[in-house]
Amino acid sequence: MQIFMGYILLGLSLSAPIGPINAAQLDKGLRGGFWHAWLVGLGAICADLIYMLLVYFGMIHLLDSPYVKAFLWLFGFFVLVYTGVESILKARQLREVRARDPQVSLLGSYVSGFLMSLFNPLSILFWLGIYGSVLAKAAAEYPMEELLVHSGGIVLGILLWDISMAAASSLFRRIMTPGVLRGISVLSGLSLVGFGLYFGVQAARMLFLV
Repeated sequence: MQIFMGYILLGLSLSAPIGPINAAQLDKGLRGGFWHAWLVGLGAICADLIYMLLVYFGMIHLLDSPYVKAFLWLFGFFVLVYTGVESILKARQLREVRARDPQVSLLGSYVSGFLMSLFNPLSILFWLGIYGSVLAKAAAEYPMEELLVHSGGIVLGILLWDISMAAASSLFRRIMTPGVLRGISVLSGLSLVGFGLYFGVQAARMLFLV
């Protein structure tokens, strides 16, 4: 049980650093409430599961091609910049704190989180480096059934962080003034644009400088 709890804590610690998913969750939560923020994280988790399976079955080398990585960087650039600009432009619509944004759909929140994580080369490096090393260590000490349980602990930790972020953004939405919420929405949008520009620079380096 202690080992399983350790893997849950690993999943929590891996999700905690500020990144595009956390920024998107905060933005969606401010504009749409708990379920929108939660679905952004759920979409990201589904993309993470794809990479976990690729690592688990030893197929991560399929993504080692420089052209594939450049495509992922470039697509991630477009997704993040678009989402960030949208957040900034819609920040002024946060007039009534408890009003729902009718333009935000639950499916759209899920898809945005899924695409952000799926086309994020950092996810590939993350799962290859962190999960790959954890898997290699665990495989030498535990049977296959326990590997699945430990992997489930990591996913559960990520899911708990997702729920925590969704609850926090929903709470902010209820207790803060519209002006403060607009400021947070703009900051989260700028954060997404910043991550997107970083992705764009990496894509340019791979396409033109290598």
